[in-house]
Amino acid sequence: MTTLHDPNEPDTAAPPLLRRTGPVLLVLLSAMFFAQFDFFVVNVAAPSLESSINADPAALELIVGGYAFAYAGGMITAGRLGDRYGHRLLFIIGTLAFGFTSLLCGLAVTPGQLIAARLAQGLAGAVMVPPVLAVITAYFPNEKKGKAMAWYGAAAGLGSIAGQVLGGALISADFAGLGWRTIFLINVPFCLVIAFAALRVLPAHVSRIRAGLDPVGAVGVSFALALLLVPLTMGHVSGWPAWTWVSMALAVPVMVATLRWERALEARGGNPVLVLSLFRSDSFRGGVIAGAAFMLYFGSFMFTLTLLLQSGLKLDPFEAGLMFSPMGVLFTATSMVGGRLTARWGMNALVVSGGVTALGLALLAVPLAVSDSAVGLPWVVFCLCLVGAGNGVVLPALFGAALINVPPQDAGTASGILTTTQQFASAAGVAAIGALFFTVAGNRPTTGDWSLAMAWATAASFLLVLVVMRTTWTFKRFSPPPAKRSAAQG
Repeated sequence: MTTLHDPNEPDTAAPPLLRRTGPVLLVLLSAMFFAQFDFFVVNVAAPSLESSINADPAALELIVGGYAFAYAGGMITAGRLGDRYGHRLLFIIGTLAFGFTSLLCGLAVTPGQLIAARLAQGLAGAVMVPPVLAVITAYFPNEKKGKAMAWYGAAAGLGSIAGQVLGGALISADFAGLGWRTIFLINVPFCLVIAFAALRVLPAHVSRIRAGLDPVGAVGVSFALALLLVPLTMGHVSGWPAWTWVSMALAVPVMVATLRWERALEARGGNPVLVLSLFRSDSFRGGVIAGAAFMLYFGSFMFTLTLLLQSGLKLDPFEAGLMFSPMGVLFTATSMVGGRLTARWGMNALVVSGGVTALGLALLAVPLAVSDSAVGLPWVVFCLCLVGAGNGVVLPALFGAALINVPPQDAGTASGILTTTQQFASAAGVAAIGALFFTVAGNRPTTGDWSLAMAWATAASFLLVLVVMRTTWTFKRFSPPPAKRSAAQG
C-alpha cells in the first residue's frame, strides 16, 4: 500500500497527504486515458460501423454522443459518492464496470445493442473518472499538484488523439477478423489490471464527514442535460422536428428549478449534488467556463476532421489516424513544459498558447474555404501541429486553475462538476458543430463540399478558442504573481 504521512492518525475530513505519488498517478491516469480514448475512437470506426451493422447517421451520432451524455450525466453524482464512500472504492467499481461494458460494446451485433452498451459504458466512465482529479486535489502535496495536473492534461489529450491513431491501426489490422470490435475489447484486460493496481496503491481514507446524497438534484441535472443533448444529437438527422425545439426549451426551466433546489438545500445545511458555493471562487468559475469552451471546440474539431479525412479525402482509418500523430507528439511535449511556462509567465503563457491554437485553426480554415478542393495533407499536418502545441499548455493549466482552491472534502464534487461540464460541452460540440458540418456538406457531398463544411466547422472552433483566451486572460485578476503561484502549484 502507498505510505501516508501518518497511517495511525484519526480519520478526519482532511485526508493525509501521499508521500509516494508516482504509482498512484500512473494508475489514475491510465483510467483517464481509456475514458478519453473511448470517446474519440468511435470517430474512426464510423465507416466500419455503417458497413458492418448498418448503422445509419442517427445511430452513429447516438453511438458517439450517447457515451458522452451518459458520461456527463453521471459524473457529478459519482463525484459526490466518492466524497461519501471513498474515492478508491468508486474508482475500482467504475474501472471494472468500464471493462464489462466495453466487452458488451465489442459483442454488439445491432446498432441498438451498441447504443445501449455505449450508454452503459458512459455511466461506468462517469464512476471511474471523478476520483482521478479528486485524489490529486485531496491527497497530493501542493508542490506535486502542478506536475500531476500537467500529466493529467497529457493523459486526457493523448487519450483523445490515440483514439484516432491507435483506433485506426486496430481497425485496419483486423485481428482475428474482429474489425472495429477490437477498439472496445482491448479495454477489458487493461481495466482488470488497473482495478487490481488501484486496490494496492490508492489511498483508502474515507472522511468521517459523510457527504449526503441528493437524488432530486441528481435527477434534475441529468434530466436537464438529456433535454438538451438528445435533440442536439438527433435534430439535424431528423430534420429538426418540433419536439427537438420543445425539448431544448424545456431544458432551461428544468435546470433553473434544479439550481434553486440546490441553493435552498445548501442554505439549510444539506449536501446538494451541485455545491454552488464552489462557484464563488473566481478560479473555479473561470476554469469551468474556459474548460467548457475548450471542449466545445476540441470534441467537434476531432469529429469533423475525421469525417473530412475519411469521407472527403478517402483515407482509410489507419491513414486518417496517422494524420493526428504529430499533433499528439506536440501536445505531449508542450504539456510537459506548460507548468514551467505558466510558473514563469503566468496567465500570459495560456493566452499566447491559445493564440498558437487559434493560428493553426485559422491557417486550416481559410484555404479550405477558398479552395474548390481540399488542401494538401502536409498543410493539414502542419496546422494540426500548431493546434497540438497550443492545446498542450492550455488544457492542463485549466484543470489546475479550476481546482487549486477547492477544499479536500469537496474534491470529488468539484472534479465531477468540472468534468461533467467539459464532457457535456464536448458532446454538445459534436452535436451542434457536427450539425453545421453536415448542413454545409449536403446530402451527396463532393470533395469540395467536405472542404467547405470543414472550413465552417473550423471557423466555429476558432471563435471558441478566442473565448478560451478571453476567459484565461481574466485569471490574471485573481491569480497570485507567477513566483508565488509556482511555489503553490509546484
